[in-house]
This record gives sequence, C-alpha cells and structure tokens, in this order.
Amino acid sequence: MTVEKSYYMTQEGKDKLEEELHYLKTDRRQEVVERIKVARDFGDLSENSEYDAAKDEQAFVEQRITQVEKMIRNAVIIENDNDNPNIVSLGKSVSFVELPDGDEETYTIVGSAEADPFEGKISNDSPMATSLLGKEIGEEVTVSTPGGDIDVRITNVE
Repeated sequence: MTVEKSYYMTQEGKDKLEEELHYLKTDRRQEVVERIKVARDFGDLSENSEYDAAKDEQAFVEQRITQVEKMIRNAVIIENDNDNPNIVSLGKSVSFVELPDGDEETYTIVGSAEADPFEGKISNDSPMATSLLGKEIGEEVTVSTPGGDIDVRITNVE
C-alpha cells in the first residue's frame, strides 16, 4: 500500500477547499452536464467540437474533484508555534530584506495546497520557505533560487 502525500494547510485553506469541492460537486458538475446535453443536440458527435469541449471540461472537473478530495482527506492542519514566536515556521508570516539594500518583503508560509504568491502566501516547499524555516529574527540566510543565490535578513516573524 502506498503512503499518500500529506497536504499542509491552515484551517482557512481547508475550509476553502471544502467550499470548492461543494461547488464542483453541485453547481459545476451540473453545468457541464447541461453543456453536454446541448452539444449532443447539435448532431453528429464525431464532428461536434462543442461536444468534445464539454466532455474535456467534464474530465477536468472530475479530475479536480478527485484531487481536492485527496487534499482534504490528507490535510494536516498547521498550528502556530507560539512557544517560539521569533522562529519561522509553517503558518507564520515572515518579513525579510534582501541584502545589501533591498526592500522589505513579507510572506506567509503555508502548505502547497494553499500557496498563492499574489496573495503573499508561499509554499513550504519553495526555495525561499525551505531556507527560512527554523530561522530566527535577525538571522541572515542564503536562499538558492533558480535565478541565483540571494542573501536576506529576517526582520519580523508573526
């Protein structure tokens, strides 16, 4: 038996996945079924691009449902480590400056299931997060990125 991957996430992230799953199983699935019915009425299925597109969309929705169910089933809820408030850990926001004179940036380290860099949430699997995890305020850290190594100093952890 294979061991399934754990998906680290906040309770908020798990709640969002549960909402998405409910939407996919109720509304979205029904919308796709209706599109298939309409496309079927266009005639010969072998030359019906609307039907093919609707079937592809159905496959995508079903795949996403399976993926979200797996993520929820294997969710590991991130609890903040209040024993060490100055140490970077999952679920915390970390601020840092790129050395020697960069601007301050702040990210929340979350599991890969809820990572969204545009919202300031980075995956614990990302090069930045793996370099910062376990470090303290004031530490200087070298981060290996695809664009080369950068040095940062941690300025705050919340």
